[in-house]
Amino acid sequence: MRILVIAMLLIIVLSLASALVYLVKDKGDGNRTVKALTWRIGLSLGLFLLLMAGAYTGLIAPGRM
Repeated sequence: MRILVIAMLLIIVLSLASALVYLVKDKGDGNRTVKALTWRIGLSLGLFLLLMAGAYTGLIAPGRM
């Protein structure tokens, strides 16, 4: 579960970085920045739901490292 969460966080950061690259490269004219940020929001929501499901099923216990 820990590896999945870390992988999701890395993908979210990469999506955010690609949005920055598209913003600079397109100078705000294209819609690639919006698509990259939309993917980031979707991935963040997915990660949140995954963490909630993990806490509900007992795979993730609060305060346990």
